[in-house]
Amino acid sequence: MLATLGRTLGRRCRTSQVLPCAAVPMARTFMSSIDSYGTHVFTGDLADTYLAKQGLKAGTLKDPSWTRTSSDAVARAIMDWAGDHGASVYTHWFQPLGASNVRHGMTGQVHNAFFSFGSDGKPIFEFKGKELLKGETDGSSYANGGMRATHTAGGYTVLDPSSPVFLRGDTVYVPTVFVSFYGDALDEKAPLLRAMQAVSREGARICKHFGLDVKTVQPNIGLEQEFFLVPRDAFYKRPDLQLTGRTIMGKQAPRGQEMCDHYMAPPNQLAFECMKEMQDECFKLGIPLRTRHREVAPAQYEFAPLFGIATTQIDQNIMAMQIMQEVAAKHDMACLMEEKPFAGINGSGKHNNFSLGTDTGINLLNAEQVTDACGPELFGSLMACIVRAVNVHGDLMRMAIASPGNDFRLGAMEAPPAIVSTYLGDELTSYLEKFRADGVFKVYKPATTMCDLGIESIAPFPRPAEDRNRTSPFPYGGHRFEFRAVGSSQNVSMVNTVLCTIFAESFAMMSDAIEKGAKPADVAKKMLDENWQVIFNGNGYDPAWVEEAGKRGIWRIDSGVESMKVLSSPKNIDLFSGMSVLSEKESLARTTVMYEHYAGSVELEALTMVDMINQHVIPSAKAANMSTAELEAVCAKVSKGVAGIHATEGEYEKATLARVLRLETMEEARTVCDKIEETVPANLWTLATYKELLFLDSNQGGVKA
Repeated sequence: MLATLGRTLGRRCRTSQVLPCAAVPMARTFMSSIDSYGTHVFTGDLADTYLAKQGLKAGTLKDPSWTRTSSDAVARAIMDWAGDHGASVYTHWFQPLGASNVRHGMTGQVHNAFFSFGSDGKPIFEFKGKELLKGETDGSSYANGGMRATHTAGGYTVLDPSSPVFLRGDTVYVPTVFVSFYGDALDEKAPLLRAMQAVSREGARICKHFGLDVKTVQPNIGLEQEFFLVPRDAFYKRPDLQLTGRTIMGKQAPRGQEMCDHYMAPPNQLAFECMKEMQDECFKLGIPLRTRHREVAPAQYEFAPLFGIATTQIDQNIMAMQIMQEVAAKHDMACLMEEKPFAGINGSGKHNNFSLGTDTGINLLNAEQVTDACGPELFGSLMACIVRAVNVHGDLMRMAIASPGNDFRLGAMEAPPAIVSTYLGDELTSYLEKFRADGVFKVYKPATTMCDLGIESIAPFPRPAEDRNRTSPFPYGGHRFEFRAVGSSQNVSMVNTVLCTIFAESFAMMSDAIEKGAKPADVAKKMLDENWQVIFNGNGYDPAWVEEAGKRGIWRIDSGVESMKVLSSPKNIDLFSGMSVLSEKESLARTTVMYEHYAGSVELEALTMVDMINQHVIPSAKAANMSTAELEAVCAKVSKGVAGIHATEGEYEKATLARVLRLETMEEARTVCDKIEETVPANLWTLATYKELLFLDSNQGGVKA
């Protein structure tokens, strides 16, 4: 073992056989060999090969009991595999709170070598089971909402067997949860795993009441990651982009997205080469970024993966975001993940497509599959449960998307409003209305029609029953729901923790009623009757909808700070504690962390704005012989706003003041700065402009070889 590892540490990975191609020099390509998929992930047949050398049977990793019985052998197998790929270091890889858009990679990690001393004092390669399973770090140095302090700092990382070990470069990454000395969750993942456990338990329970015998139900998600790619030389001339991820000032370019000329246009060739390398890196890590395309805004793009189990998809999305930023730098570009990096054009989201799958392979949101398995009643009843969950807990759904960047994104530019409703489409809505009228669930079979273009050479094609509603925060899409309001910079663990928990509660309520003797149809009808108002199939951008939503009494929370507050409301503390997802202590702590993250993000922006005004805008204005009095006045107001936050007690109060500073004072200052930019000669303006940042097609040189 030792000799094998020593020989392989410096050895390059064997190149996979590539597909036939022309004998010309090629830039890096994505997926030149299908065999390279997942080669850097310790799972499946690859893992079984190494486990067999340690005397373990195939499929050992599928049963988490190996963590209690075979951890030493698994650790040796992982080290053997790592050596064959030139890796000699491992790290526990966890997801601290308050990391979005401020912590590179959004993870915590401490790297340790597979290295120790033998009894003879000589160095040896070694990796023990206890090192694989658990690590220790300083819990007080991460955002924790008061659950840890310098004198009570113990924090522990514990392996998550549901998400596979992977390697990148010389390092093996071990996905873990992060908890305190007392077992309190200090991370994003532990509550997600609890919520997944809850929806599995209650999902399997409700299925049994309708004759569908399953052991587990798991949330499957697909995350559509939007982002911007901008020239790195221009990025370096924008302190705001470097420090905060968004432009806090900047005159709009004469051209934007008004001509609808960017969406799904051919990719810029410099950006294209960058994206291919991003996909290639992810492919080896088993991250299936299947779709790539240009988005609506200039310089905006999207990657979309195939569906997978929630915890693994989130791990993969976090690593993909890190890879995207690092690969972009290699291509002299900057990858921007913030929700609204530029004013006046589309922001970026991370649409969270969500479905529920059974261990028997049935998608519970697919009417045809469910009906074939056990009749029509289960699908309609599940829809009733989900409608109830969205109506009752729309406040939590709004809280889950309260990233600082969503302040500027929600409600326009293809981002849904802060009113939480669900779009079911006319056909499914009509089906449920008929059930409410007669109390009988019939087979739901959405109609498909053929569209004939009248062109002989093009065959008629089937179109789905429903159109797409991009203004709804939570539309049903035939086999899934799409949480469209999620922000691009977010770790979506809380989003899916909320969805799993609120669905689990509704499933449990229906099961409780049935077990007490109620008829399933009566329970479903009552849920629909009491929560019907949350269904809205119209235009969410229509100003009339705001008034109508108010009359219906559904959740609308415009302020992100106010939405954070609902996490610790009595209703929601009872929900999370009742589902064994978050304790009251954990809910209160997370609320505090959200306030701190918001106020801290705004303070970074405000201080950066002050520096940019003093170091760039005012000197440029003076060089152009323009008055700087108004600039100096608004700069002083921004500084005063920061001082006011510092002088205020209480994290909620600080966050509330920060929101006013950001959306009022700083916007006023931006207006003044942008007017100056309109007038100052270009040769005197020292900040990169929107034109330089967004229009790579116009500014680039030749494609690099």
